[in-house]
Amino acid sequence: MRPLPGTRTGAAAYDALILAGGRAERLGGADKPGALVGGLPLVERVAAAVRGARAVVVVGPPRDLPGVVFTREDPPGGGPVPALRAGLAEVTAPLVVLLAADLPFLTAGHAGALLGAVPEGGAGAVLVDDGGREQWLTGAWRTAALREALGAYRGRSLRGLLGPLAPALVRPPVAPGETPPWFDCDTADDLRAARERAADMG
Repeated sequence: MRPLPGTRTGAAAYDALILAGGRAERLGGADKPGALVGGLPLVERVAAAVRGARAVVVVGPPRDLPGVVFTREDPPGGGPVPALRAGLAEVTAPLVVLLAADLPFLTAGHAGALLGAVPEGGAGAVLVDDGGREQWLTGAWRTAALREALGAYRGRSLRGLLGPLAPALVRPPVAPGETPPWFDCDTADDLRAARERAADMG
């Protein structure tokens, strides 16, 4: 796997795994990862948040993202668990940051906070929103723990897979007026709000 241009390859012993192969049913089947926010495709904004990764793996259709490794779940659009299984096959680092492709306001600082919160001897860490809900597609994990859990799992729910691993919970501070990192673009209204917020941020 090739690292992204300009990434660190020694100090940051983690890979990033971005799931970008969903059906986007609430967006009428549109190409959600390719939707522009602030002039960049959503998936590219997410990839920018993990530029410290040794390698970035995207599970979804190939795109013009230099240095990114693309793979597909079987069958395509089969859900997050098959996508995680396919992407994890490309991961070689001991830690992996697992992200959805529709998080336009996630930053490198948030990814670093997740990595730093993975406890010694623990499986991982996940973001929680202001309601205390785990954001299963915004986390950092020990690769070995994910592989072991997937090996014994036959379900389709990401919560069912990751919840029993008892990850540390990370609730980042959100300044007044700031868009939280867990804001995702599930609907046309979400996408419109993200574009307006990105324009306000300049």
